[in-house]
Amino acid sequence: MLYVLLALGALLGFYHLLVQTLFKGSKCHGKLPMAGKTVIITGGNTGIGRATALHLAGRGARVVLACRNQDKAREAACHIQRVTGSTDVVYMQLDLGSFRSVRSFAESFLKAEKRLDLLINNAGLVAHGRTEDGFGIEFGVNHLGHFLLTNLLLERLQEGGGGRVVTLSSIAYRWGHIDFQALLERKDLGTGWFSWQFFSAYCNSKLCNVLFTLHLAKRLQGSKVTCYSVHPGVVRTELSRYVGLWQKVFIEPIARLLFLDPATGAQTTLHCALQEGIEPFSGRHFSCCAVEELTPRGRDHTVAQRLWEVSEQLCGLSSTS
Repeated sequence: MLYVLLALGALLGFYHLLVQTLFKGSKCHGKLPMAGKTVIITGGNTGIGRATALHLAGRGARVVLACRNQDKAREAACHIQRVTGSTDVVYMQLDLGSFRSVRSFAESFLKAEKRLDLLINNAGLVAHGRTEDGFGIEFGVNHLGHFLLTNLLLERLQEGGGGRVVTLSSIAYRWGHIDFQALLERKDLGTGWFSWQFFSAYCNSKLCNVLFTLHLAKRLQGSKVTCYSVHPGVVRTELSRYVGLWQKVFIEPIARLLFLDPATGAQTTLHCALQEGIEPFSGRHFSCCAVEELTPRGRDHTVAQRLWEVSEQLCGLSSTS
């Protein structure tokens, strides 16, 4: 019996440690006024994106849900309108795995909307496959689609004076690596059917998110637009909806026990969107509603610049915009 009690105590202690560290939540206290401002949230129909959209719509922002799945996006828009009473929540079709779709979205948005104050690059996935343009799907959707979208909308952000770009990364960036030779030869940063291959490619794409933000801040110096990367926490979302059945069977019980709910996972995103006075931290990484120091690979300006140049080339931005 003593051994059982000791084992139980150890398990409870380990659970408490996890909840206070890896699975720790936080609370946004930012109060920047949002009435009259326009926000784009990619993947705003589910998970963290939906929770973010709900909060910002409740604060009076005009929210554009930029999503691939039309039915889910329209249901999310109706739900947010019903809960908040806002009539300023709209859906626009966007498939980040298609340059054609990204360009079409940007063109439609720029024609329809006169301002853009906040771009939240929220969408992401863990999956195997290729985008419409032949890139590894995790690299193509998680990084390259957002890279192109941000560049196409930067001028409109700058017109407003004080716009922000918030890009969701992950603690997984710490295990990421960018092999530029492989990227140019194979158009991916890892792919495959096995779970470790999924995870490796995901880590690489999340490192891209961090380095993209790092270099974007450098390019935005002198403007009033700022940018931030975010680790939202380990959140119970549809991120792994494309993984195999046995992997879901393994992940789901752990997710229900430990993972943060989407509303809690949205708090650091909201902090970077709403917190006053964080402009001097442009290009920095945030976790638990606070600045977090990056590992050396996450603050490598040489690699960040190289990634930017290669991304421009792959998107066709190096010669035309």
